Amino acid sequence: MFLTLPTLLTWARIVAIPLIVGVFYLPLEAPTRNLIATVMFVVFALTDWLDGWLARKLNQTSSFGAFLDPVADKFLVCASLLVLVKLDRVDVLVALVIIGREIAISSLREWMAQIGASRSVAVHMLGKLKTATQMTAIPFLLYDGALFGVIDTRMWGTGLVWIATVLTVWSMVYYLQRALPEIRAKAR
Repeated sequence: MFLTLPTLLTWARIVAIPLIVGVFYLPLEAPTRNLIATVMFVVFALTDWLDGWLARKLNQTSSFGAFLDPVADKFLVCASLLVLVKLDRVDVLVALVIIGREIAISSLREWMAQIGASRSVAVHMLGKLKTATQMTAIPFLLYDGALFGVIDTRMWGTGLVWIATVLTVWSMVYYLQRALPEIRAKAR
């Protein structure tokens, strides 16, 4: 369970975090650091899809893997956002909203599981859209240059991260609305 190929890929995402952060402390030119961090983020973000696919294909799904996978994703996103705040490429408000939502919804899901109502806060398409937008915005902001000489990645990344922020709030409201009937029922 702890050392299956899908779980090892998930662990790799967690191990990648200090590596991605560490790139920005290397004595390299800024564009080189940006490129290395971007490539690393994209490669490790793709392991999210790959580990799930492999777990299903190899019949190696586990409750531990189901727990660790979203934790690894959240660590990767939160660490990257903090790096981007430090580099002045993401507004602190954006990072606070996205990180705060992740903490709130993770806590809500844990609580709903404890009261036997985890179905009411199951992953929804809105949450998946939020994640996809974040995972597109972050590498654009890490790269911070003209991709292929024409695409202003900071402009696109900034627009996408603000869209992700709106989707973050929207999805949080959605999950809270779904949980509210269960919360009210348990409060009586």
